[in-house]
Amino acid sequence: MELKSVQPRRLYHLIGDQIRAYIATNHLSTGDRLPPERDLAQQLNVSRPSVREALIALEIQGVVEIRMGAGVFVRSIAPVPDALRDKIGDSPSDIMQARAAIEGCVASLACARLTDQGLARLQALVADMRRSIAQGGSPVEADRQFHICIAEIAQNAVFTRLVGELFDERHAPIAEKLRMQTENASTWSAALVEHERIVGALCARDPLEAQAAMRSHLRASEARWVGSLGTGS
Repeated sequence: MELKSVQPRRLYHLIGDQIRAYIATNHLSTGDRLPPERDLAQQLNVSRPSVREALIALEIQGVVEIRMGAGVFVRSIAPVPDALRDKIGDSPSDIMQARAAIEGCVASLACARLTDQGLARLQALVADMRRSIAQGGSPVEADRQFHICIAEIAQNAVFTRLVGELFDERHAPIAEKLRMQTENASTWSAALVEHERIVGALCARDPLEAQAAMRSHLRASEARWVGSLGTGS
């Protein structure tokens, strides 16, 4: 018998398995409502954001349907193919925590290497974000370039690659689903203010404040992204 590689299990997969087991054990059918998110988190002894990620994954897989403000309902009890389970993406919470750790250090390093040209580029990108928000559009490309620009100012090619790759995880299915349900003009406006604080700290050449501003921004982004999904009380 050949040995197969062991794949690490994402937490939201493990929680999803438990929710599917709950559906089967309690003989729930299509249209039945699951317990509130708070109750699921307590019973599973995990955080509510982790439960939210699991529910989003189950919705992508067709197992449940999330009705904003109403709750989560069983959609299908059919088995989920492994191929579908494995293509949903990394945990958005894990991604944002990794970004906070890495980009906080990047912002601190960039303070010592910031040039007038680099500062002007960052200010122009913030202006692009402001203009897109005012016009009702999505400033996501300017946002991406802003974070990559700071890594380029830090003059570290590895950081630049990592920042870009982690940012682009927002296009994975689980992250994309969350974005569609949580991003709006209000959340983008809050992010804009946080970007302006980062630029201010960089302009002051204050590495500790730059690091704090970046980490604060990404923690707030995580809360807006994962913490505001309306799946029930």
